[in-house]
Amino acid sequence: MKLHKYSKVLKDNLKDRKFKEEFDKLDEEFTISREVLNLRKKKNMTQKELASLIGTSQPAIARLESGNYKNVSLPFIRKVANALGAKAEIHLIETGT
Repeated sequence: MKLHKYSKVLKDNLKDRKFKEEFDKLDEEFTISREVLNLRKKKNMTQKELASLIGTSQPAIARLESGNYKNVSLPFIRKVANALGAKAEIHLIETGT
């Protein structure tokens, strides 16, 4: 079986208009997940350690990092950001529709 690099497969798939539209819709949901994961790893911190710092459970951090965290609150995001030495910013961008 031939293995493909994720970045190449993604680049190729993004050439398809419908795929790109759906990917862009999901990208919003996964931005915070990627940022939390990257910052946590940069701090050499486990999910359990981060959870302990903010008074939540390791599975709650795992859900946040997986992008499956529904109804996440701004105060929760702020706690995570503070624990990671970061600042949470929320923006509304006009779409023109």
